[in-house]
Amino acid sequence: MEKRIFKDKAYSLLAAMIKAMANPHRLEIVDLLGQGERTVEEIAEEANMSIANTSQHLQVLKQANLVEVRREGNYIHYRLTHEEVSKSWQMLRELGFSQLSEMERLIRDFREKRNSLEALPMDELLTRMRSRNLVVLDVRPAKEFNNGHIRGAINIPLEGLAAKINHLPKNKEYVAYCRGPFCVFADEAVALLTKRGFKAKRLMEGFPDWKMKGLPVETIES
Repeated sequence: MEKRIFKDKAYSLLAAMIKAMANPHRLEIVDLLGQGERTVEEIAEEANMSIANTSQHLQVLKQANLVEVRREGNYIHYRLTHEEVSKSWQMLRELGFSQLSEMERLIRDFREKRNSLEALPMDELLTRMRSRNLVVLDVRPAKEFNNGHIRGAINIPLEGLAAKINHLPKNKEYVAYCRGPFCVFADEAVALLTKRGFKAKRLMEGFPDWKMKGLPVETIES
């Protein structure tokens, strides 16, 4: 094979994979699957899409070898083919933060309205976790928490936080986290906590970022 043909083929293969991700809905699906496998129905509900559209996007990702299928009875479960897929999404996201000023403004404006502008980076949280006055609060659904979470975190899914907030001690400082910078669960949790007089911040990143850094994690066996 001539070197020009080799180069063209190599770049074409990579371009096809990148093209499969070059869609906002498919990027959100990759982000969701970074939390663990999901059925088509679960993805559709989370991403606010029809099941038909969700299936089409999943097929594109599957053809690019970015997701794979596991069948269980009448349900089809999708998951990322490799941890590198999640890592590539995180790197793309970080590139957007560094190169797109509009991205930074978008996040700042969103968080200003929810009193969650001051976000804590992972390295600072790791240092401050030694304090007994700090509570790390995972506000993702219980299934995601069980699949993996920051070591020592407690799980109160966002939808149940309002009902349990009166049982939380007010002499603690809370750091809420969820799926990542584009996940708003943590922002909404911080808004609720601060409104009720708690001292709270959100983690700048999410659990997949924490795990990818090799920081302490736990799982709960089903």
